[in-house]
Amino acid sequence: MKVVAYLNFDGQCEAAFKYYERLLGGKIEAMLTFGSTPAAADVPATHVDKIMHARLVLAPGQELMGSDSPPGRHESPKGMHVSLLLPSIAEGERIFRGLADGGNVVMPFEQTFWAPRFGMVVDRYGTPWMVNVEPAA
Repeated sequence: MKVVAYLNFDGQCEAAFKYYERLLGGKIEAMLTFGSTPAAADVPATHVDKIMHARLVLAPGQELMGSDSPPGRHESPKGMHVSLLLPSIAEGERIFRGLADGGNVVMPFEQTFWAPRFGMVVDRYGTPWMVNVEPAA
């Protein structure tokens, strides 16, 4: 089994995934608009260029997927976070700063009893993240 986070956006999926590609690395392998589907004739004009499905491959076996919500149907994420486990404080700090840029820091990126660094942030696109640096072996 493989578990993949599927993120929903209120019209910013393309911008979010391009940002995540630059910040997290990896490669966008799919970015399909609603207007490029067989149902394009039934898509409202305001949604033709919005993303029906995006896929960002971060590493073998690791990816994020997402889409823009249908018009009038977006709900902000509640009760979940995308959790990143990073190998170094420097990489954790870089990614945390990037996610916090234009977003909202919920818990500062600092030492905890379980990790050399941990923090929580909601990014500029409304996605909640937990950034955790794995302790040295």
